[in-house]
Amino acid sequence: MNRLGTIAAFAALLIAFVSDGALAGARNAGTATSPEATGMLARYRTFVPQFAHNPFGRPLALESQESTGQVSGDVYAEIDKPFAVVSKAFASAPAWCEVLILHINTKYCRTGLGAEANNLSVWVGRKHEQDLDNAFAMRFAFRLDAARPDYLAAQITSPDGPFGSHDYAIRLQAVPVAGGKTFMRLHYAYSFGRVARLATEGYLATSGSDKVGFSRVDTGDGKRDYVRGMRGTIERNTMRYYLAVEAYLDSLSKPPGQQFASRIEHWFDATEQYRLQLHEMDRSTYLSMKQREYVRQQSAAVH
Repeated sequence: MNRLGTIAAFAALLIAFVSDGALAGARNAGTATSPEATGMLARYRTFVPQFAHNPFGRPLALESQESTGQVSGDVYAEIDKPFAVVSKAFASAPAWCEVLILHINTKYCRTGLGAEANNLSVWVGRKHEQDLDNAFAMRFAFRLDAARPDYLAAQITSPDGPFGSHDYAIRLQAVPVAGGKTFMRLHYAYSFGRVARLATEGYLATSGSDKVGFSRVDTGDGKRDYVRGMRGTIERNTMRYYLAVEAYLDSLSKPPGQQFASRIEHWFDATEQYRLQLHEMDRSTYLSMKQREYVRQQSAAVH
């Protein structure tokens, strides 16, 4: 075997060793007895090399799909938080409102009381400050699909959205992996009709003409460029929701009175790492807007 072949073989062996070691550690980190946990750990194994070398600067991978009338995005990430922390946080509805409100387009989110405790009243609107009377009201339903020592699965869904869009879903799956960390999949998807597509395309052709996603695709002239259109939109928002999850989890180590300030600062600073895709406003504008929206959210004025 020549020198080049020897190096390639060693590299392949190293990748296999790292992957196998990570998977073994993941299995030792929790009792992977369920098919869902086993499947997640197998998927984790495939992402280990990509987590070490990617353009995101963190152990993360992003995928997206567009089909007739539907778009979806998936973030796969290794989070430096114990699985028990992640599982406890997202096994009930309130944390989801704390995550959703960080997004620039979420103006209000509050869970119900009593029999309505798993329902989330959400108002979405423009990226700048907006009265709720001018925002679009959505009703999400929280569902905990699994909460076991080796696996968490939870989701929020809404049948209706702006401009006739529908079947919104944000799903989170997580398993413990080696080193006291957690492997997470965050899935975001919705369906759309002609009106929603035209509204999105109109925005992307005018004020949003510079908007791109994270994936690179063939442009048809022998070059590759960042994805645009509906796929670009779903990739940007999937990443925004993932960074909100990350910001929320990071804030839990702070005193309660400091957590929200920590979240919005973390979220904005994290999005600015991907300024080309995610920048919308300056830091002080975002922080002051979210502080006021959070005060409104904590009041009982809207149900």
